[in-house]
Parts: sequence; structure tokens; C-alpha cells
Amino acid sequence: MTSHSIAVSLLLVGGLMVGSTTVSAQGWFGNNHHNDDRAQRSFERLHEKLAELKQRHQRRADVQVGPRPQWLVDDMDDGPLKTRLQSCRTDNMKRTDFSIGHRGAPLQFPEHTLESYVAAARMGAGIVECDVAFTKDRQLVCRHAQNDLHTTTNIVTIPELNAKCTQPFVAADPASGTPAQAECRTSDITLAEFKRLEGKMDASNPLAATPEEYVKGTADWRTDLYASRGTLLSHRESIELFQSLGVKFTPELKTPVVEMPYEGDYSQQDYARQMLEDYRDAGVNPRDVWPQSFQLADVTFWINEMPDFADQAVFLDESPITPETSSLAYMEELRAQGVRILAPAIWKMLTLDGRGEIVPSEYAENARAAGLDLIAWSMERAGPLANGGGWYYQSVTDAINNDGDMLTVIDVLAQDVGVIGIFSDWPATTTFYANCMGIK
Repeated sequence: MTSHSIAVSLLLVGGLMVGSTTVSAQGWFGNNHHNDDRAQRSFERLHEKLAELKQRHQRRADVQVGPRPQWLVDDMDDGPLKTRLQSCRTDNMKRTDFSIGHRGAPLQFPEHTLESYVAAARMGAGIVECDVAFTKDRQLVCRHAQNDLHTTTNIVTIPELNAKCTQPFVAADPASGTPAQAECRTSDITLAEFKRLEGKMDASNPLAATPEEYVKGTADWRTDLYASRGTLLSHRESIELFQSLGVKFTPELKTPVVEMPYEGDYSQQDYARQMLEDYRDAGVNPRDVWPQSFQLADVTFWINEMPDFADQAVFLDESPITPETSSLAYMEELRAQGVRILAPAIWKMLTLDGRGEIVPSEYAENARAAGLDLIAWSMERAGPLANGGGWYYQSVTDAINNDGDMLTVIDVLAQDVGVIGIFSDWPATTTFYANCMGIK
């Protein structure tokens, strides 16, 4: 299969490929002709967009980082790093695998949408992430969690789909102080129903009296400026899109909130295998794929059962920092199980020295000593940094007091810790740094 032939399986031309089964458009979308037409138009618009993006990529792959990176440089404390970054030109930036689009570019675009992914690629992300969850009919889609549709899409405003949610929308009760409630899962709806949704900025209004009020609440340091379009994608569609954009792939197998095996016969291993089989079916070179999971069992399953993807399987480590989980022995045990890439949160790899300077943590030093490569997550996710940066910077908060400190953190991660990549909610920032420092 060529890099773009999977589009045939996504279009409502004569049929649609679903896994390995071909079904007609009528069979896929059911007998509701109104919904059928709406979903068909959505697929057709998506294909037109993919064709347009493919043509643009073939003509040129310009990288546009915009004003934010230099704005951050201007905000830095004076010193050699600031001087060097000030000297960088932004008119000839190149795409780099060091810059990873975390959910696309969700600082300003609705996460895990076509628009967010395109923005990440335009900002020079060499690798882009699709977080993977499954639908009621066991199709894979791009969502950060199986149970976040109520905050990342407009599902609660569509009565017939809201009714299918695990917890349909319930208005806030000011008298009792009870906040508005909803929980909508990808496994509550089919892929065809999922494709009817529109992505939005991840937020909700706990005081909402109506579904239309509930879908608001975007943080004031984000924006709804680019939220008028939010095209949701299946996992297979994301592969097609990323191929069109010329970027590489880092899918994350999201931990299900439903009991596994799902419906008694869809196991965690079935789910893990299905995700990577989508890349095989699309003809993607495993060297271009960095599969991720927070569950070590998923990572070792890929290493042992799908060895063509083993070298770049990423273990997302969220264990608390303890002497044991920071030790060289812990890191060597991971390496002995075949893990080659470890991806912790930013703060786990950093600490402050006696002078209050940001330096690599014991965790980071032991990981590197054990031969593990490191990836950091996630930049541009904490909002303004004037008050210490919050969760992502918790180990170095005393050294964080302005937004420019973000570039200092990136520099320590790159030059001292030696990470091979950094996830960012605004990849322009990591792209800019990598280009300035000659990181490919």
C-alpha cells in the first residue's frame, strides 16, 4: 500500500474499509439519511483537505514559528543563552523531530483535530501525537482520554448523542452548590457518530444551566479564536493526514476507563495490537513510529510481539519520585525488559543545585547511565509562568518566575539532560530552539 492509498478506505465512494471488513456507505452509517448525508459530507471534505495538504507539502514545507518564540526570548533573564537565541533568524526554520506536537497545537487549537495537527506541522513539529481510544464499535480514534468527549467536543449539545453518554448532561444546581455534570466516552458511541462531533478547546463550565453553557469555559490564557472548526479524526485518518503533511507518528495507547476485556472479548492486547496494525496496513515504516503507553505491559507487549516497532516503543513513566523509582537499578530493570525510550514529565528530570540553578535530576542521570533515551512532556501546557509554573515545573519552581524561563528549561533538558525530543502544546517554541541550536 502506498503512503496515500489508505484514503481509498476512508472515502464514501463505493465502500468504506473498517478494520479488515468492507461495508457499504449505507451499512456504515445506518438508515438515518440525514445523519448519513452529514457524515458523508464530512468524509468528503476531509478527503479534499488531505488532497490539498498533500499538494502543498509536495510544493514546499515552509516552517512558520510566528512571534511567540522571540517574545519568549525577550522575556528571558539576561545571559549567554538569551544572547544566542536573540541572534537566531526565523525565516529559514526547518522541521525537526526534536519538536513533538503534543495533541497537535492545543495551546490555541482544539486538541486532536485536523486543524490542530496541521498547525503543529506548520510550526515545524517533526513528530505529531494521536492519543488513541476506541469507540463502541471498536474503531480507533484520536482523543486524549476515553472519557473526555464532554469537555473536548460538542457532544452534549447534540441531544441524541448526549443521551448515549455514560452521564448525560445535568445542569448545575446553584441552591445546593452542585456543579454541572457530564461524562461522555468514545465507547458510548460508534465511529460514525463520533464523526458527527466537532472538536473544541478542552474546557467546561461547572456553573452551566444548559449544554450550550457547559461547553464554554476556555482558560483565559488560551483562546477560542481558532475553535470555529474542529475536525475529528479516526486513528487511520490521522495516519493519512500525517503522511500528507510529511510528519512522523507518536500514537499513545490511552488507558481505558471501561473494564477490559471490553464486552468480554476485546482485550488490552487486542487493543494494543490493533493500534500498530493500522500503521502496517498504511505501509508506514516502523522507524517513523514512536508508540507510547503509561502501562509498561503494553510497551513490553509491543517489544515482544511486534518487534519491528520495539526500538522506538516509549514507556510513559508517571510513577512518583522515590529512591527506588529514581535508582539506577530501576532504570536498568526497564532496559533489561527491552525498554529503550523513557518519557517522564519535565519536572522529574530536573532539580535545583546549591546555587538555585536548574540541573539534571538523579532520575535523569540514572536513566541516561542505564542507556535509556529520554523524551520530555509537555512544554506550553502550564500557562503563564510568573508564579512558578505549577505542576510541570514543581521540582524547580523557585527558579521559575517569567515565561522566558521556559527556554532555559528547554536548554537544560536538551544540553544537560540530553533528551531526544520534547512534547509541546505550541511546537513553534521547541522548533525555534532546536533550529537555533542546530538540533535536527
